[in-house]
Amino acid sequence: MKTFIKTGLISALLALCSVVQAEWSANVGWASEYHFRGIFQHSSSPNGGFDYESSGFYAGTWAADVGDGFEVDGYFGYGGEVDDFGYSIGYTGYFYTGDFDDTYQEINLGGSYGPLALDVAVGEYDNFDGPTLDYTYYALTLEGNGFYGTYAGFGRDADGSYLELGYGTTVAELDIGVAVIFAEDDLIGDINGDDLPDNDTSLIFTIGKSFDLQ
Repeated sequence: MKTFIKTGLISALLALCSVVQAEWSANVGWASEYHFRGIFQHSSSPNGGFDYESSGFYAGTWAADVGDGFEVDGYFGYGGEVDDFGYSIGYTGYFYTGDFDDTYQEINLGGSYGPLALDVAVGEYDNFDGPTLDYTYYALTLEGNGFYGTYAGFGRDADGSYLELGYGTTVAELDIGVAVIFAEDDLIGDINGDDLPDNDTSLIFTIGKSFDLQ
């Protein structure tokens, strides 16, 4: 398994590049290194997607270059607010056009209050010809004035944690982001026989743009 469990940077990318108030939107972007949930995926990765939102319901798809084909995600769910508390529930599937990785499917739960947000994913990994693996992912994020910090990790058949610190802003209608990831050894190194970066600190730059399709 090349990338055991992938929201850290992807959350930031979606927040910066995809979800707008219009019902239909599109996004394109680029990351100097594509990391997801603290795990390196591919260097110099373009990405893009489409989103639909109406009265709290959302659905969309997003794809990124992972070297050996593309990662193609599909997701849907519902989110809302009660006073200062935000909540969401949804589904995400991660699929691959090549042999880079196998399918992940998960239920996503989220809650937020003010600048603090908690995200939890409970999922299943097909694991090629091996036994199906179950995983739990959790992420606690503190955000303010464009800055954010996320501490996240894994449970059940997965292990490891990471800290991500970043900043995002908009310049000339372009969404610009920078992040640094500090990962435990369990999330890096040689996975499934493929040589991945063996450093536990990564600096990532992102740029993207979203479009109202209405």
